[in-house]
Amino acid sequence: MSIVSEAIWAASPTTTRGQPTPLSSDPKGERIAYASNKSIFLRNIDNPAISKQYTAHTTQTSVARFSPSGYYVASGDVSGTVRVWDCVGEGATKGTTLTALFLPAGEYHIISGRINDIAWDGDSQRIIAVGDGKERFGHCITADSGNSVGEISGHSSQINSVSIRQQRPLRAVTGSDDTSLVFYHGAPFKFNTNLRGQHSRFVFGTAFSPDGSVFGSVGADKKIWLFDGKTGEQKVAVGDGVHTGSIFGISWSKDSKQFVTASADQTVRIWDAEAGKAVQRWRMGEEGVVSIPDQQMGVVWPSGRSDGLVISVDLEGNLNYLVPGSQKPTQVVRGHQKNVTAAAISDSTFFTGSFEGRIRAWDIATGLADKVDGDGHSNYVAGLTATSAKGEPQVYSVGWDDSLRSISVPTKTFTGSSTSLKYQPKGVTTTSGTILIVAPESIELYNDGETVGSFPVKYTPTAIAASGSTVAVGGDDKLVHIYTLTGTTLKDTSTELRRATSPISALAFSANGERLAVGAANGKIYAYEAGGEWKLITDRWSAHTARITSLAWDEGAEAAASGSLDTNVMVWSVKDPGKRIKALNAHKDGVTGVAWAGAGKVVSTGGDAAVKVWKVGGF
Repeated sequence: MSIVSEAIWAASPTTTRGQPTPLSSDPKGERIAYASNKSIFLRNIDNPAISKQYTAHTTQTSVARFSPSGYYVASGDVSGTVRVWDCVGEGATKGTTLTALFLPAGEYHIISGRINDIAWDGDSQRIIAVGDGKERFGHCITADSGNSVGEISGHSSQINSVSIRQQRPLRAVTGSDDTSLVFYHGAPFKFNTNLRGQHSRFVFGTAFSPDGSVFGSVGADKKIWLFDGKTGEQKVAVGDGVHTGSIFGISWSKDSKQFVTASADQTVRIWDAEAGKAVQRWRMGEEGVVSIPDQQMGVVWPSGRSDGLVISVDLEGNLNYLVPGSQKPTQVVRGHQKNVTAAAISDSTFFTGSFEGRIRAWDIATGLADKVDGDGHSNYVAGLTATSAKGEPQVYSVGWDDSLRSISVPTKTFTGSSTSLKYQPKGVTTTSGTILIVAPESIELYNDGETVGSFPVKYTPTAIAASGSTVAVGGDDKLVHIYTLTGTTLKDTSTELRRATSPISALAFSANGERLAVGAANGKIYAYEAGGEWKLITDRWSAHTARITSLAWDEGAEAAASGSLDTNVMVWSVKDPGKRIKALNAHKDGVTGVAWAGAGKVVSTGGDAAVKVWKVGGF
């Protein structure tokens, strides 16, 4: 038996309103790098379903930059740590999760606060990291040993961006909240000039052109300035008054003749550096309508490509693929920014809901996510369940905005109006056209969005599953209570499954309804023959070390997959209960959902906001 990683469908970049989101591309223009939660994702540009995840950071990551050689990535986090690591070595294949063991070149504590930006010199030897420190706002080190090769000084507030000239003589520039730019000579890098007066508000972006002749700066005052790359002398202001919102990002074309900017006014613009005029404009969202999620927080112009592709990121974390000549993005790559909290599979579509209320529909064949259109949840998605009881496949969702909603699977849209719940739901299931929701002190029954019944219980229900007329409800009393559903009426059968020694945390019936898997808060899993005497199949599935969050049976009910807060995904055999296969550290910060996507394939979700595909063999 074996379980191997087949694909990682990456999380979206983490974005913060009013703060730039750095994007980086490798020299060949094949991959982009960005920070998301506590991970760094390296994502294939032409096939976004192919990505790698680096998980060695222990706190929220903030920036990742490819070295000019393309062999290394330098990444920073909110604790002030910069890690330098090999991104192309042996084992870095499709679907790989990169860890600290993966040929790290070094880990360096740069400042006592968030790293905002990182820049490499042209030899891939030196790094400048800047951010919001206490004693200093940045430092310059060698990438292989961490030795100091200069000082970053001259600012009185946090530094938001840094760029290094790729040719000799080496030069560097930083932009800060103190509204100034500082120009450095190197190496070692030393303070040369403080450039004041150009910007009147925070400086968010700085970038040298690839040929080193000029560098540009952008900021919250909506202005773009160009300076001489060797001397730091001010050259010209570009596009005064064109952008109507803060400019968060700037990136140059490979021929150094044009650059691109991304702004909170929902636009991305390409500028002719010599003429000082915009030659291309893309506006996200509906023209003339203000949309905060469509604010553009960062941009990269990948070099090494012949199609002129520009990639921007909006406040929602969506990656917009922009090709000169087109008016709208040619592709929008979507995902989750916060931990995935619920999952359900319907046909060939995998639905996921996350902490911020976002629901995505993933095509299992392509690994790409669609937005579910319509009025969605505004808060934590507590449960998803799929059904095809009324012909068209549907998914029902419940959230901590205290609402029940229905989604049409074929059209990937919310249908009908949402049903207001007068309680915080803990889970949802559906059988025979009836929706059952776990409330704090009862099981609530709904049909077509209307309340049809309420069944009070004396324990606190924690999990629910249903198949046919049988409903299983787990409680904090360590029992699984079995009920019968007749029409829209729930009846207590007085059957209680008493094997668990900890509160019940997950339940799952097999597709044929003949087996029930029970997961507990202490990591133990129990399997039962459903109905009749409820015979225990096994109580030996006990390798998890933390709460079971999700369970799923394969089509033949011969194997069960489990996910746990211990970060592991495991697959268990009914025929040989003592055997298991496990994907260790499957999701940073815990596994939150598992489902079978056909024979021999498991998909999982987790606290890292990513979706992963596992190939299971040997059953």
